[in-house]
Amino acid sequence: MRLYLVQHAQAVSEDMDPQRPLTEQGWRDAKKVAAFVKHLGLSVDYLWDSGKTRAAQTAEVLARVVEVTRPTSAREGLSPKDNVAAIRDEIEAAQRDVMLVGHMPFVSKLAALMLTGDESADTVAFKQAGIVCLERGDNNRWQLVWMVTPDILAERRG
Repeated sequence: MRLYLVQHAQAVSEDMDPQRPLTEQGWRDAKKVAAFVKHLGLSVDYLWDSGKTRAAQTAEVLARVVEVTRPTSAREGLSPKDNVAAIRDEIEAAQRDVMLVGHMPFVSKLAALMLTGDESADTVAFKQAGIVCLERGDNNRWQLVWMVTPDILAERRG
């Protein structure tokens, strides 16, 4: 079982637009990461986003390259300060592969809770538009499998 945690791509400030859509750089970064993961042939049962514009737009880019077996959907409980234990319990009970597009500090706390049992452990240095892949092994313990961020990827031409 795999869990892909994604911090939404760069968004405009709330002063510029209260809906906080992605910036041009945010769109570029999301597309760059999507182009990279396209070659991995990722498949998930669920692709969830928080419903906030910046997360929904990031999820939209990823949905073009990730096979999603169930409808992509906005989910309650994925906002920056929501309770991560509730989502952890739901993910573990479902025993399905999930890609979740959310916000800081939520994704960081969820990763820490999965990896260490302590949401305050600060285990992963998330980057906007980056993807962190966690996997639950046969021993029911979660491990970090890989991570990709826009800043480590070269721009693709043509």
